[in-house]
Amino acid sequence: YREHGWLPKWELYGRETLTMEGDPSIPVIVDTWMKGLRDFDVDLAYEAMYKSATLPGAENLMRPDNDDYMSKGYVPLREQYDNSVSHALEYYIADFALSRFAAALGKKKDAEMFYKRSLGYKHYYSKEFGTFRPILPDGTFYSPFNPRQGENFEPNPGFHEGSSWNYTFYVPHDVYGLAKLMGGKKPFIDKLQMVFDKGLYDPANEPDIAYAHLFSYFKGEEWRTQKETQRLLDKYFTTKPDGIPGNDDTGTMSSWAIFNMIGFYPDCPGLPEYTLTTPVFNKVTIRLDPKWYKENELVIETNRTQPGALYIDKVLLNGKKFNKYHITHDELVHGKYLKFDLK
Repeated sequence: YREHGWLPKWELYGRETLTMEGDPSIPVIVDTWMKGLRDFDVDLAYEAMYKSATLPGAENLMRPDNDDYMSKGYVPLREQYDNSVSHALEYYIADFALSRFAAALGKKKDAEMFYKRSLGYKHYYSKEFGTFRPILPDGTFYSPFNPRQGENFEPNPGFHEGSSWNYTFYVPHDVYGLAKLMGGKKPFIDKLQMVFDKGLYDPANEPDIAYAHLFSYFKGEEWRTQKETQRLLDKYFTTKPDGIPGNDDTGTMSSWAIFNMIGFYPDCPGLPEYTLTTPVFNKVTIRLDPKWYKENELVIETNRTQPGALYIDKVLLNGKKFNKYHITHDELVHGKYLKFDLK
């Protein structure tokens, strides 16, 4: 930012390309800060984030469609393949993270403004199709619309490298709000399960990468997360030459696999929590950097009552029963010992 005037967006070979979606440095830096890694100029970081979140589009390298986004709460489809919905969904995630950062820094009005903006995804929800759908400049939905268009990287109005199904659950910061929009817990769960059952989930790209973990936001449905993460690992992540589904994208796919194989996954940037799922390994030891953490290591062990045991029966954190399927970063790094009993 000091050199360029902007935080990074999509660097390649040491040069900024300004390709792809959103304002990605914001959730990355905020997530880092929320997890206690704070040895950087916080005020300068906030200045940089605020700049890209509020500057008009003509002057904004991060958010060139910011005029529409700020005035309407969404980005309308102005050109056939302008990726408008994809852009806006990324901005919502960035603004949610920025709202949490602002709140932590005591900037209450900024926090309220950015949080309100992060809920603008609701504009895109089409009750007719039950998915997100591009919006035209006059405020009407784009037609003709096919929520499956975009599969296999087919060009798709409003969506980048995916179908509407790959983006419709892409609201990690307001899962309960999205469920309410869809009619409640059961319609949400049924629709999300259908995405997996009918092959609408795309393992080769990132927009729907956290879909499997969303089941665990609802009591009694956590088993679906455990089932789907294991199924996806078994099917798409192998030791063969094509053992990663699609481009690894600077380690994103590998990280997804490693987190889930260990037994937890960070499904919402800016929120220092992880969703628990069934580990693959019998034992994992994570060495913790003494610069940041007072504990030396975190040990994760898995006890299988029988070969092929898939579902979590009980979780113990440092010897005490842990009754949740979400664990905070602080609980994890101070927990010393995390044990899964599978059934």
